Amino acid sequence: MPLNRRKFLEKSAVTGAGVALASAVGAPAAQAAADGKGKKPVKRYSLTVMGTTDLHGHVFNWDYFKDAEYSDAKGNAQGLSRISTLVNQVRAEKGRCNTLLLDAGDTIQGTPLTYYYAKVDPITAPGGPVHPMAAAMNAIGYDAVALGNHEFNYGIETLRKFEEQCDFPLLGANALDAKTLKPAFPPYFIKKFHVPGAPPVKVAVLGLTNPGIAIWDKAYVEGRLTFPGLEEQAAKWVPKLRSMGADVVVVSAHSGSSGTSSYGDQLPYVENSAALVAQQVPGIDAILVGHAHVEIPELKVTNTATGKTVVLSEPLAYAERLSLFAIELVFEKGKWTVESVASSVLNSNSVADDPKITKLLKDDHDIVVKYVNQVVGTATETLTTVEARYKDAPIIDLITKVQEDVVKAALASTEYASLPVIAQASPFSRTSEIPAGDVTIRDLSSLYVYDNTLVAKLMTGAQIRAYLEYSAQYFVQTAPDAVVDVEKLTNANNRPDYNYDYVSGLSYDIDIAQAAGSRIRNLTYNGAALDDAQQFVFAVNNYRANGGGAFPHVASAKELWSESTEIRTRIAEWVTAKGVLNPADFASVDWKLTRNGTPVF
Repeated sequence: MPLNRRKFLEKSAVTGAGVALASAVGAPAAQAAADGKGKKPVKRYSLTVMGTTDLHGHVFNWDYFKDAEYSDAKGNAQGLSRISTLVNQVRAEKGRCNTLLLDAGDTIQGTPLTYYYAKVDPITAPGGPVHPMAAAMNAIGYDAVALGNHEFNYGIETLRKFEEQCDFPLLGANALDAKTLKPAFPPYFIKKFHVPGAPPVKVAVLGLTNPGIAIWDKAYVEGRLTFPGLEEQAAKWVPKLRSMGADVVVVSAHSGSSGTSSYGDQLPYVENSAALVAQQVPGIDAILVGHAHVEIPELKVTNTATGKTVVLSEPLAYAERLSLFAIELVFEKGKWTVESVASSVLNSNSVADDPKITKLLKDDHDIVVKYVNQVVGTATETLTTVEARYKDAPIIDLITKVQEDVVKAALASTEYASLPVIAQASPFSRTSEIPAGDVTIRDLSSLYVYDNTLVAKLMTGAQIRAYLEYSAQYFVQTAPDAVVDVEKLTNANNRPDYNYDYVSGLSYDIDIAQAAGSRIRNLTYNGAALDDAQQFVFAVNNYRANGGGAFPHVASAKELWSESTEIRTRIAEWVTAKGVLNPADFASVDWKLTRNGTPVF
């Protein structure tokens, strides 16, 4: 498919120091107002900054796992084709020359569409296709995009090829070359907005990514890239941007605002530090927030050094929202000063698809729809994740069985071949279903929605026990005589479903009447109480193996083997080889919830 590249209005440089881009005469947004005392009119300028984040490969309002238009209970719509319509409306109202369009990362992973062009028909192949996200974002006219952690899921080569195909810079001031400690991507982007009768307004965009990349994609980045903290790098770059004459500094940060982390103490950096950046680093006017997948129309944070307000906004993921920053400037004493910043969000369900985008990507979309609807086997009965977060569900056992088989085969000729293999898996989705009858790639893809790969770790019985106790914190403590409401039984302390793990090959109870940390009961292996000294090969996904979720021991455990093939692909291969998906081949009841020894269900 040909790439419709938009032209930069004026590109001066793309280097390790950043990207400078001068553009646009901003006459329609410039105003001159008298002060009421007959003095010289004051020049004003209105700038609109639009932002998306966590697009995760959503071009259309389409659910590839259901093979249907996307819909949810809240009436949301998804996709860049909707965002394009919103962007066109804002540009028509404000004047394109007075707008900036940014994204805060996690662009090239998340749907079968993006998987297909990373793995099945990869953009890295000689003469390979243009990535659909590059094509769509070029056509819409993005000015700059921050790197997200999921940009690294397919390796550096794929990311660099995507970068090459984009008509906008991928920013990452804290993505450094591990050897030189110099920026491996442009740290910033600068654009000038020309105002008749006044100097141009110079806007700098600083891009920051997530330090958790060093853990989550360790296999790809270790020894090649390093990711220092956002506050540290913002403190380095914001003064430089101001010294270069920036009148406005906007940060595009792939980092949530909560000040929390999911990887414990493995890195000295906070995962969700956008609000901390606003609070600690002087000179920032606005921050486009990403990573956390929450909607924040407007969050005002006071900078402790200056007392000035910094405005943050995070649009909902998957192109469901578009953030708008309204930045008002005044020209006084020979310089432009930001007078006010306000933010809001627009809902993409309020508009139709932009036909330019749907036409541009229709062929890519149709190819992927055909791919995911390939039949690879037959299921003897319906399997579902509806109750999988609180009952041992056969559909999750399928994942652990596949992981066990792959690891056993990989270690068959090694010194670890005689050790028992156990596996972890999480109930990622509450709606995944493999129906009785034909099984397609999309059925299996909906079961394992992440592009995780498989790792084998060496663990002891004592470490596995601690691992299970940590996992069991997912359940809300429930008294023996209390009524059980399954909607309130899980996600204690806001722990997401993907941070609750089954462990196969063992038998155990989780007593939810007990306090967290003392819930695992009757833990056995091969019918006998688990020996703390027993060694196991633990088959885990790379996210967990690298410390994702901060589960104990696993990140520091000895690695015996790993691969780059996605677990999702391994599941499809396993089902294809079997031909028939029969729970008798993989299902077992390994765990149950109890209260004081009495089963909950």
